[in-house]
Amino acid sequence: MPGSETRTARTFDPVEATFSDIHEAYRAGALTVRALVQSYLDRIEAIDRNGPALNSIISVNPRALEEADRLDAAFQKSGFTGPLHGLPLVMKDQADVKDMPTTLGSVLFQDHHPDRDCHVAAKLKAAGAIFIAKTTLGECGAGDTHGSLFGSTRCVYDLERTAGGSSGGSGVAASANLCAAAIGQEGLASIRRPSIWNGVVGMRPTAGLVSRGGVYAGWPSVFGSLGPMTRTVLDAAKLLDAMTGYDPNDPLTAAGVGKAPASFSAALADGSAKSALRGARLGVLREPFGYHSDPSAADFGRISDLFDKSLAELEAAGATLIDPIEIPDLKPLLAKRANEPGAEEASYQWYLRGSASKPYASMAEAMQSPLYDKVTQGVKIRWEAIPTAEAHYGYLKARDELTFYMLNIMAEHNLDAIVHKAVEHEPTLIAEGIAPPYTTQKGAPTINTFLTYVPSIVVPAGFTQAGLPGGITFLGRPYSDEAMLALAYSYEQATMHRRSPKFAA
Repeated sequence: MPGSETRTARTFDPVEATFSDIHEAYRAGALTVRALVQSYLDRIEAIDRNGPALNSIISVNPRALEEADRLDAAFQKSGFTGPLHGLPLVMKDQADVKDMPTTLGSVLFQDHHPDRDCHVAAKLKAAGAIFIAKTTLGECGAGDTHGSLFGSTRCVYDLERTAGGSSGGSGVAASANLCAAAIGQEGLASIRRPSIWNGVVGMRPTAGLVSRGGVYAGWPSVFGSLGPMTRTVLDAAKLLDAMTGYDPNDPLTAAGVGKAPASFSAALADGSAKSALRGARLGVLREPFGYHSDPSAADFGRISDLFDKSLAELEAAGATLIDPIEIPDLKPLLAKRANEPGAEEASYQWYLRGSASKPYASMAEAMQSPLYDKVTQGVKIRWEAIPTAEAHYGYLKARDELTFYMLNIMAEHNLDAIVHKAVEHEPTLIAEGIAPPYTTQKGAPTINTFLTYVPSIVVPAGFTQAGLPGGITFLGRPYSDEAMLALAYSYEQATMHRRSPKFAA
């Protein structure tokens, strides 16, 4: 019905639309998937490629409208195709989505067409979602969102500042309403930092819940995970419902079998989680431990002031704060993080299994390409590092020790979660990240990925006196993802700090 679609395009505003808003419009006949996809594609053209030129999208799905028509036809015949029916998503360009290249944001991989869905993309599609685009990232998953293939991605609240990284494009796309929601990937703080610096919710689930099959930098690494980046906590939970599950192509997911609830979103959707903070015991981790954090810096102080306000909001919502808690040897132990010798090459080889096009047989071959001179400094540092077995063994010992210390503190104080600053600095300037000394990942806390088997979720906590975003983190015991989502939802509902970027209004 062309007339209906034209009318819908004019009357349904995608800005800040939740999954529920979209589904209500579908049920009422006020919206089609084609009309919604077209509205997001129009916004990508207007504000990502033009206007403020956010530069968060690498490629658009050439079959997006065709897929939208298929979903509309299915809906007319028998209703929703799944719980995520007709929700237009974007994927960090580190994970494979059929019909689109996986470039890793690099000229090295600009012609890489895997011709497959990663495990998570397939699950989300089976739930009814549609992928309309791939997003920018720190090249090859390294650092802030700069890449030899696309340049730099801009923070939605200050176009001179970085979007963070490495999932910066996903954070920007979600915040700027270029999609219903985004998928990011985190190995250090790559979901949580760009989420907060662009004012959205971001979650790195416990390792093993979500597959990295068909994702660069997956198995045999255990650090990384795909995770939701959304404008609301409820929408993050709904995505996670469809993302979790065992995948033989990612052996780490065997650890997550039996660890996920029947639904991450049920208690949020029925409203019962609104009171999750009432009576909750939260340990406040104040010790600075972010990457290259500088407690003497003015912006560190502004973030601290904002964090104090968020703590008062937690108390007002009924939480009991144990303030502060101290985790013994936190920074010395975190400093022992080290990769396993050969792990980068092994994960590269594992990722390329099943790809329809393998641009390089090995990382060494990629580094011999004349295009390698064009890659960002972050890629060179990561790929050219020579890890040692001794350092990796020291990290494994440190991980066990720090895990024990954290769990012991939580048990001693009967804590439901630990809270800390989502990022310890305001967004840094793009100019400082593309020239020496190459400022990147400033203020990013990485305790969750260091410990591996703990969930972490960030929620916007407002803006500093300089008008830049900050957030709060809920960090939990292994596989306490459902509880962290409930606490985050309760805080979100009590404060509603999310602010749509002005250009998107």
